[in-house]
Amino acid sequence: QVQLVESGGGLVQAGGSLRLSCAASGRAFSNYAMAWFRQAPGKERDFVAVIGWSGSTIIYADSVKGRFTISRDNAKNTVYLQMNSLKPEDTAVYLCAADPGNRVSRTLNGYTYWGQGTQVTVSS
Repeated sequence: QVQLVESGGGLVQAGGSLRLSCAASGRAFSNYAMAWFRQAPGKERDFVAVIGWSGSTIIYADSVKGRFTISRDNAKNTVYLQMNSLKPEDTAVYLCAADPGNRVSRTLNGYTYWGQGTQVTVSS
């Protein structure tokens, strides 16, 4: 069993930055693909970014490309999402997810473990 705990969300003005963290339990973290998704009120959960176990494979959603950076520290069992140039439309609950199969998927069903999420609110 893997537990994921997100942190770092908050309220920020448009154009600002936030850094989200997702701490994972379990010794197999370094073998997992790790992803960030987000869900705005009344909307579907959308893919944001994914990073493979070694960090060499990274994929971003078009909507965040060039503004967000995903990274991981396997020694700390943590994955990060650096978010710059934030826009009001980035407002959502951000959730991290883990895939033991390291498939580097952009779809919800590619992930076995999910965190509870952290709220990000961007004011205009």
